[in-house]
Amino acid sequence: MDHKKEKAKEKREKRRQEISLLRTIPYSDHRKWWSSDTVAVVTGANRGIGFEISHQLASHGLTVVLTSRETGVGEEAVKVMQEGGLNVAFHQLDIVDHASVEAFSDWIKETYGGLDILINNAGVSFNVGTENSMEHAETVIQTNYFGTKNMTNAMIPLMRPSPSGGRIVSVSSRLGRLNGKKNRITNVTLRQQLEDVDSLSEELIDNTVKFFLEQVKEGTWESGGWPQVFTDYSVSKLAVNAYTRLMARILEDRPEGHKIYINCYCPGWVKTAMTGWSGHISPEDAADTAVWLALLPDQFVSGKFWAERREISF
Repeated sequence: MDHKKEKAKEKREKRRQEISLLRTIPYSDHRKWWSSDTVAVVTGANRGIGFEISHQLASHGLTVVLTSRETGVGEEAVKVMQEGGLNVAFHQLDIVDHASVEAFSDWIKETYGGLDILINNAGVSFNVGTENSMEHAETVIQTNYFGTKNMTNAMIPLMRPSPSGGRIVSVSSRLGRLNGKKNRITNVTLRQQLEDVDSLSEELIDNTVKFFLEQVKEGTWESGGWPQVFTDYSVSKLAVNAYTRLMARILEDRPEGHKIYINCYCPGWVKTAMTGWSGHISPEDAADTAVWLALLPDQFVSGKFWAERREISF
């Protein structure tokens, strides 16, 4: 192994140890605002990061609703946690199916009267290693961006009034950063439009991903200035990041008692099925920032991008 790779490995290991230490800091050291009546919904949570987020939230004493597209695997995941004494329920949910989202919305309202925390974890990626195929680009965009938007829009009206505010955390990626050194949009005009939060709109974000998909179908995406690594996944997460900033601006004027704070974060390269088990971060450590953001005692932070409990630039 060359010197640079060895140094990078040492840096990752040091940060892994720091994250593990952060996870041991008891939340009771702060003002604990939640209880067993606090309801957290985690999408795509039958395995991987979503499962671990659900497990950690339930371990803090919250009521967790674990969702997945497939009923069988979701019920098995919940059973594991219930056997450990955790308060976890299951409901089937496909975030790209409007009927499924509507059915889930009706159920969560009828069963719990609403929710307090939404973790947008459900997502897909089909590229492994150095592969950069566009074969599944539409599915990736529809799931990671439009699906996340579907859930966010559906759950906001169901967020229960609270002095601490509702919490929305979306799992994203550094690959979707506007100003990353290696994997950014090279179209300067588009990048500037997406950067300007005051003029940012849902229409602009939607049109950006639709234009990308049009170029994929035409076979011209390579000259379109899009990210060159895991391109479809990167564009989908870029859209999630932009949507997070937009929604934070829209939600900031809500009155006290009805506040909703929305943030996104990058869990890193995690050892899960999505990465072909090639990641170097455990699901336990990857879940930490999502749980931390969801449980911050005074959540006045909104519209930010995080990694390892640190704010990073979009």
